[in-house]
Amino acid sequence: MIISFKYAALILVDIQNDFCPGGALAVADGDAVVTVVNRLMPHFALVVSTLDWHPANHISFIEQGGPWPPHCVQNTFGAQLHPALRTELISHTFRKATTAERDAYSEFEGADENHQSLDEYLKTRGVKRVYLAGLATDYCVRATTLDALRLGYETYVVTDGVRAVNVQADDGAQALAEMQSQGAHLISSDAMLQTAIPTSAGATD
Repeated sequence: MIISFKYAALILVDIQNDFCPGGALAVADGDAVVTVVNRLMPHFALVVSTLDWHPANHISFIEQGGPWPPHCVQNTFGAQLHPALRTELISHTFRKATTAERDAYSEFEGADENHQSLDEYLKTRGVKRVYLAGLATDYCVRATTLDALRLGYETYVVTDGVRAVNVQADDGAQALAEMQSQGAHLISSDAMLQTAIPTSAGATD
C-alpha cells in the first residue's frame, strides 16, 4: 500500500447500491464514483465509509410523509456498499439515520458500532484534513462537507468522485459552489494523485 496523505482521511459518502443505477433512489451515473475512489484509497492510511442505515418505517420515506422512496433499509441489498468498491481498504464504517424518527444527511451525525461519532474517531487519530467523495453531491456530501468545515477540518471535495441527485438541474453545481464559498477546496482525483508522494520519498502533511 502507498500511503501518501499524512494526517488525512478519505471519507466515502454513502456509496450504496440504492444510490447507484438500478437502486431504489439511484443517482444518475452514481456508480462512476467507484472507479475514482478505488484509485484513491491505496494512498490513504485511513479510509472511512459511511452508510444510510434506515429502519423500514423511516421518517424520510414517502409512506411516512417524507420526500424519498424507501431506500437503504437496514440489512438489505440496497443498503450494502457497491460490490465493486475495494472494501478491504476501508478502515472503519459509520451509520446514520438509524432510528425511525430522525433523519440525517451529514455523516458527522452518524456513529459506529461503539456509538463513537465520526468526529471523535478522526480526532483521536490525529486527522486534520479530510477528502470527501461519494453520493450525493447536493445532499449528504454537501452536509458532511459543511460540518467538516464547522468542526475545523481542512476539507476537500473530490469533484470527479461525486455525483448529484439534481432535483433541479443545477443543484449539484450550486452545492459545489456553496461548499467552496464556505472554505472547502475542490480538487480532482488526477490533481490529488499528481501531488501524492510515495512513502519511500516521505509523506505529505
